[in-house]
Amino acid sequence: MDIKKICIIGAGQMGNGIAHAMSLAGYDVVLNDINQQSLDAAMTAMHKNMARQASRGKISESDVTEAIARITTTLSLADIGATDLVIEAATERETVKRAIFEDLQPHLLPHTILTSNTSAISITRLASRTDRPERFMGFHFMNPVPVMQLVELIRGIATDEETFASCRTVVEKLGKTAASAEDFPAFIVNRILMPMINEAVYTLYEGVGSVKSIDLSMKLGANHPMGPLELADFIGLDTCLAIMNVLHEGLADTKYRPCPLLTKYVEAGWLGRKTQRGFYDYRGEEPVPTR
Repeated sequence: MDIKKICIIGAGQMGNGIAHAMSLAGYDVVLNDINQQSLDAAMTAMHKNMARQASRGKISESDVTEAIARITTTLSLADIGATDLVIEAATERETVKRAIFEDLQPHLLPHTILTSNTSAISITRLASRTDRPERFMGFHFMNPVPVMQLVELIRGIATDEETFASCRTVVEKLGKTAASAEDFPAFIVNRILMPMINEAVYTLYEGVGSVKSIDLSMKLGANHPMGPLELADFIGLDTCLAIMNVLHEGLADTKYRPCPLLTKYVEAGWLGRKTQRGFYDYRGEEPVPTR
């Protein structure tokens, strides 16, 4: 299927990043959220980020103008049904995602493909609550979307080949690379990445090292561009905990048990960069370790 018009549900960091990449690639984009302030903030962020790309010579000023013109925003799900592809990028809670797809269903065109940007939740289970499980799949972008080259494409048990091929074509048009993953908890990237982050939190919890020494060790000792605790703050500690819970519950293996310290930080509302405090305190000029 020739996809021309794409809807993104959720105007947060992932949603506006996906809209940014899609509009620059020439797609007409409808960005939906339940909050007008979020939509306004997303448009401001996209314009700022595209302008930064233009200042570095990666795109032209006309590219920015044309891409922004391709994006429309709406608060109504009824306005977004007449699109070729829907990418849900709402909060990482299954009940929220299921409710979105159920509310969206009456407004869809017969050929519309539904996808979720979930980083861990079962695609098969989400698809089963819709009227088109054969045209439903996982479309998992990495953060930050405009920069990261990988997109995980996850088939549910009912996903047909035409749907997969259509989504793969979109990834190629974005200039990104698709990795095909099976529908098991956390897929590929987070199945490997999150236990490493969780183990780094255990290393901190057990007093083996401080925040600074753990991150420095992995950056200099394993050549990681960012330490695991710094990365956890960037991702969001609530997201890390949610993915670890999906792994722990879905695979029933104690090696995926979330570290109690990770749970404690989330309970405190210290979620990382987005709340200005996590394993680092970001309220000053330089990030300061909180342990």
